[in-house]
Amino acid sequence: MTGKPVISIATGCYNEVENIPVFYRRMMAVLARHPEYDYEFVVADNCSTDGTRDVLRQLAAADPKFRVILNANNFGHIRSPYNALLETRGDLVLYICSDLQEPPEMLDEFLKKHDEGYAVVCGVKPRSRENVLMFQVRRLYYRMLNACSESPQIENFTGFGLYERRFLEALKRYRDPYPYFRGQVAEIGFRRTEVPFVQERRMAGRTKNNFFTLYDMAMTGFVNHTKLPLRIAVFLGLTTGILSFLTAVGYFIYKLCFWREFQVGMAPVVIGLFFLSSVQLVFIGVLGEYLGAVWTQVRNRPLVIEEERLNFDDDPR
Repeated sequence: MTGKPVISIATGCYNEVENIPVFYRRMMAVLARHPEYDYEFVVADNCSTDGTRDVLRQLAAADPKFRVILNANNFGHIRSPYNALLETRGDLVLYICSDLQEPPEMLDEFLKKHDEGYAVVCGVKPRSRENVLMFQVRRLYYRMLNACSESPQIENFTGFGLYERRFLEALKRYRDPYPYFRGQVAEIGFRRTEVPFVQERRMAGRTKNNFFTLYDMAMTGFVNHTKLPLRIAVFLGLTTGILSFLTAVGYFIYKLCFWREFQVGMAPVVIGLFFLSSVQLVFIGVLGEYLGAVWTQVRNRPLVIEEERLNFDDDPR
């Protein structure tokens, strides 16, 4: 390094062979506008199979500040980029996706906000060029999580942003094997501001997210930042129990008063049975999510297993 303050670019990738070269060129063009900073890249590859690793090796060979972590397996879209974030060494860290849906050019605006005294600058996406229905579902989720969370969450925020080193040092104290980063940003604090941007479509390739990965991310946010579903289960169970008891008493009194005319039948029994069973199944599932989160924590597994590192020669490991 040159003695200048360093900006670290932290990102993850999986099968982004077409996007990585463009991402690097655009990022370097932005960094060239800020000669007062030195830079480094930390890119975590999640065991790509499409030639991405060859591209990363070429970039690392051409630029010693382009540091690469090659995972031994695919450890998911949560853990791998988070590991890259923790491996940065810069005074400022830009956390960004390599698929170019988050514009590298936003760094200019982020640095302006940092110069105004903000330790955390979050990029939020009030508008997006992705699928309209999916974007609205995401917005609804962010609002629900914010309403339920024990600490105010940042709506329309994916983690894209600029972070001071002191924030990263605080983040390392969490030692979370399956982190919900955007929730941690809201929880840790420091002086923070939000910068809106329009999320672009992917330049090339296909998204690796599907229903199960999105559900996994959503439930990780809920179980890490709110106990409300558990409390709803308790109150709803109590309420349905009281209503069922009152209904049973009502039927009993009505039968006593109109013994010959009133036929209770099986309908109320069947309806009540299915209703209570469905409520129980839903909240057993909620309990399962919380127990799964506890199970993940107590296993205390590493974020990833690394196969190889490029341009980490000065790292004692």
